[in-house]
Amino acid sequence: MNFLQTACCRVFQTVLRLALPFLPYRSPKVIRSVQEVPGILHEQGIGQVLIVTDGFLHLSGMLEPLKSALTRNGIGYTVFDETVPNPTVWNVELARERYLADNCQGLIGFGGGSAIDCAKAVGARIARPNKPISKMRGILKILKPIPFLIAVPTTAGTGSETTLATVITDDKTAHKFPINDFPLIPRVAVLDPEMTRSLPKNMTATTGMDALTHAIEAYIGRSTTKTTRRDALKAASLIAGNLEKAYRDGNDMTARTNMLTAAFLAGGAFSKSYVGYCHAVAHSLGGKYHTPHGLANAVLLPYVLEAYGSSIDGKAKDIAVAMGISDASTPPETAARLLIAEIRRMNRAMGIPAKLPGIQEADIPRLAAYAAKEANPLYPVPVLMNRKELEQFYYDVMEESK
Repeated sequence: MNFLQTACCRVFQTVLRLALPFLPYRSPKVIRSVQEVPGILHEQGIGQVLIVTDGFLHLSGMLEPLKSALTRNGIGYTVFDETVPNPTVWNVELARERYLADNCQGLIGFGGGSAIDCAKAVGARIARPNKPISKMRGILKILKPIPFLIAVPTTAGTGSETTLATVITDDKTAHKFPINDFPLIPRVAVLDPEMTRSLPKNMTATTGMDALTHAIEAYIGRSTTKTTRRDALKAASLIAGNLEKAYRDGNDMTARTNMLTAAFLAGGAFSKSYVGYCHAVAHSLGGKYHTPHGLANAVLLPYVLEAYGSSIDGKAKDIAVAMGISDASTPPETAARLLIAEIRRMNRAMGIPAKLPGIQEADIPRLAAYAAKEANPLYPVPVLMNRKELEQFYYDVMEESK
């Protein structure tokens, strides 16, 4: 990246960092059981809600405790269960039509990041009925309150239950784009470990590594605060001590609870401090190839950290100490190497591959352009990279031709 581009990015990021204390960030109210949801809705005077989820969760019966609680307490609901893994503009519009047709007054996002992201985008379209979702990409494009939103995560990873972000895929171009605005922060987050008990092992692993990516990218960036640094390190510590336990034994409710807390803390940290190139590249892969987001982050993370080089040594040491893989006497450059090695070890231990299938070399320039457009100038990364430099990450994780 040339001097002028670098200067423009850093000025933009500095302005955002200086504005942080004055921006209307808030944290959702945290409850620990779906049984508490009806009481919250009654307090808000809401008698009809749209539950945004996916077909698998609906058919699996995971919604039954929530549905039963709503029914017992006289609250009507409509279930929209057509959310796809990377929610699309079409998903959002169809769910919005259902919300309006059934006179709903509030939203419940039930599922992983996709369902919660879809619910957020539905809320944005309700708040801005004359503004297409494609015109909301970027930051501060909603600026109006959305309907009361409750997030019930069934994975411990995305942090969508606490962030101001949603990521939507354009059906026509297969390009994923983020929408960031304060009204998108859910009002309530239901951190109920029972909702994650039946999460498959591979999803436990990849969503947990997604949370670790959030914590690390938020911490090593150049727009941190005392609170985001504290929460990111706490999240990394909890993930180090609990992710593999939850992977090995899905019924370990202590580990499940701690992972939900870690995902929430990491989500709050990156909501203020943003993420980095790992996420930008992962979003482009998800849009083009439907690569699961947590999987892409897990595979990409060590390569991105290596590319930042010595610029992250000091902060990488802080993370390594928090995760228990180095101590205060470890030289920073050694701690950084230990952190990268530990990420690769965790991936191997949980069956996460070292490479990603399906990447086509001919697609790489366009994918890198999407990633650069998303990240620059918004993400306050340790080292700025242009489109050409980002192309290397796709080659790093591309599965070799057989």
